[in-house]
Amino acid sequence: VARGQAQVRFGGDHGQACEISAGDVAILPAGTGHQCISSSPDFCVVGAYPPGPAMHVTRPTPENHAKALQTIPAVKLPQTDPVRGAGGPLVMLWKRA
Repeated sequence: VARGQAQVRFGGDHGQACEISAGDVAILPAGTGHQCISSSPDFCVVGAYPPGPAMHVTRPTPENHAKALQTIPAVKLPQTDPVRGAGGPLVMLWKRA
């Protein structure tokens, strides 16, 4: 989060709502639903994707959901932790999962 604050929901309509603010980082696995519920007027978030195949943005339709269930498992994990690099903690967590 570059500036401001927001209440967001991760994990789709029944996911968990949380507060985020400037300096926070959220790393979402492929296919994770996310929604901004409310935000401050100055809220600004910067998004990025790891190198590799092009990302796919879809809208929630039954057809897109069915297709996503097939394609999401094929998304490869990033080679490095997006925040801390090659030795970052997410690399170890991904290997355990």
